[in-house]
Amino acid sequence: MTSAPPPAPSGLRALLPDLAPWRASPDFRRLWVSGLITNFGSFLTFVALPVQIKEETGSAAAVGAIGAVELVPLIVFGLYGGALADALDKRRLILWTEAGLGVCCAVLLGNALLPDPAIWPLYVVAAVSSALVSVQRPALDSLIPRIVRHEHLPAAASLNALRWQVGGIAGPALAGVVVAFAGLGWAYAVDLATFAVSVVLVLGLSRAPASHEAARPSLRAIAEGAAYAWRRKELLGTYTIDLAAMFLAMPLAVLPFLADELDAEWALGLMYAAIPAGALLVSLTSGWTSRVHRHGRMVVIAAALWGLSIAAAGTVHDIWLVLLFLTLAGCCDMVSGVFRSAMWNQTIPDELRGRLAGIELLSYSVGPQLGQVRAGGMAAWAGVRTSVWSGGLLCAAAVGLLAFCLPKLMTYDARTNEHAVRLREQREAAQASA
Repeated sequence: MTSAPPPAPSGLRALLPDLAPWRASPDFRRLWVSGLITNFGSFLTFVALPVQIKEETGSAAAVGAIGAVELVPLIVFGLYGGALADALDKRRLILWTEAGLGVCCAVLLGNALLPDPAIWPLYVVAAVSSALVSVQRPALDSLIPRIVRHEHLPAAASLNALRWQVGGIAGPALAGVVVAFAGLGWAYAVDLATFAVSVVLVLGLSRAPASHEAARPSLRAIAEGAAYAWRRKELLGTYTIDLAAMFLAMPLAVLPFLADELDAEWALGLMYAAIPAGALLVSLTSGWTSRVHRHGRMVVIAAALWGLSIAAAGTVHDIWLVLLFLTLAGCCDMVSGVFRSAMWNQTIPDELRGRLAGIELLSYSVGPQLGQVRAGGMAAWAGVRTSVWSGGLLCAAAVGLLAFCLPKLMTYDARTNEHAVRLREQREAAQASA
């Protein structure tokens, strides 16, 4: 006789983050803490690197070139990194890329301590770091379904997002203090120390060898992953909707100009923090996400509301209303992200998980970068407010069109989807035989 499932939490407990993955999986706890520590350190370098280029060159174009040198490695190594994640031991891949990122940080530290620091190493390190992160992220993402129980995957997505958001809010604030009062060298030194701690934590992870069915890393293997994503229209919908939302309605590039128009230069920092703050609010009250099964529908609704919230932020004239709508946009983006991750992790076979994670990396990384270009160009042509509100409305319209063209996304149900059912049965059988 099987025991009855535990009763669902009620009241305030129903809103709090579901800690089941943390309690059930030691490897998840270790990976979560490792990511939290390196996330703080990485934001120190994220702030210090452009500050150093600005101090050395005084050129905004030179600072902006960081994004250009990071983009190509992101695209190339994101796809190849996915193939590597399927073909190699994921733990070993994470370990070596983490160590490589630590070496990159050591180079920045050594250069900063020189009497006359050079500029070219900063760009080289930015490109190499982008490549290493692009190789590492598919391995990290594809490892989660192995170390977390199937029914705990939505909760794991929320907890991982919470880790990123804590770093995204507190990291830049800490970085500004360290760079301003202690100097660039200390920022790079602290980041290097976080990588050393992270490597020790990753060493304690269980081995994660390649699946027996995994293909060797090659262009053909990458193409097989892309073909699988194309056949799975509900997955294709998650990728295209995220790309549309970030490309059409990401306003970060024009926030300084919007603050000027509102005569609220003092609020620029709050404007940058509003979106991650909204995402953090959802993560802290994410217990309800584990009880939702229509993941595709939630992705569509949340992405459309993201666009409408951004449009509203571009039309109102009160700074506090702008901050409110940016915070709401962050909430919607987080909801979309949680259910996209749940769909990916609960339906993609293990032998393809790395390659599909590489495609996911492009969908949520390239879109915001291209969106900055769109927002800035549109602002120069039609004005800042027009850039913001028109992008938001175009986003909502694009999401609606994609949902209409990809009906499998709207009808997706984690309880009945054939891919989710098959993967759940495989994992239950594996657990029963273990």
